Amino acid sequence: MLRKTQHDRTAFPWARCVNELTSWLRFKSVMKKITTLLFLISSAAFADGSLTPDIRISSELLGYDLQYRVYIPEGADSGDDLSVLFVTDGPDYVRQGRMPRVLDRMIGSGKMEPIVAVFVDARDPDNLRKSRRNSQFLCNQDYLSFYESELIPDIEQNYPVGRNRDYRGILGLSYGGTNAACFGLLGYKTFSMIGMHSPANYPVKALLPTYEKMPALPLRVFLSTGTSYDNTQANRKFRTILKNKGYDLKYIEVREGHNWDNWRPLVDDVLSHFYGTEGQAE
Repeated sequence: MLRKTQHDRTAFPWARCVNELTSWLRFKSVMKKITTLLFLISSAAFADGSLTPDIRISSELLGYDLQYRVYIPEGADSGDDLSVLFVTDGPDYVRQGRMPRVLDRMIGSGKMEPIVAVFVDARDPDNLRKSRRNSQFLCNQDYLSFYESELIPDIEQNYPVGRNRDYRGILGLSYGGTNAACFGLLGYKTFSMIGMHSPANYPVKALLPTYEKMPALPLRVFLSTGTSYDNTQANRKFRTILKNKGYDLKYIEVREGHNWDNWRPLVDDVLSHFYGTEGQAE
């Protein structure tokens, strides 16, 4: 009969191996969690800009009150001449687009210059269920005049922003993108940058033909569209018009629809195109 020797009993210490493997896997899991936490901290907490509560403004030109919020970058000084981006559908860009977080991250990491952002609300401040988008955003000259004569002076009086068109941009989505295109035509002496996420230009049938007929205007343009249930064909045509005219254009297509899965990941793209620092701007 064969007998197991002491060497036989200790040659394969399975229990010890299992214990060591279990300890190693636990250590690896903990390190992975720590690495993930450090990444989140380093990528999301670069800066700490501030966002004001809603500020009410009474418009004599429009005949009603509006409200807006202002993002001020960390370290902004009263003597600064910062660029300022006006964002229509402001509450959606704040809440669903998480734009203040994107601004903090990009400014803090040095990927873009510090800017002031004005998030303009299209809703009635006394009845937030009432939207005025359709009346405001479709090439409404009075809405542009509200910016030129009332909102912009108010911002310039209270925040450290530059006071000519070179510092100003307008951004919007869907009909808000249409509004940006309209401001490009009607307000190019006031704005130098227009950002459009999936503009829905079909209600303003003269918009694209006017861009096609007019000489190129001094505008930097961002245009994006989804390829699924979005205004894809019309925006591809718009891209071709702008490109043929020689506009400073950044155009992006994504495999998404007319929704925030499309627009949210592109917030940093429009900021980079307008305000990217040297080596970062595209």
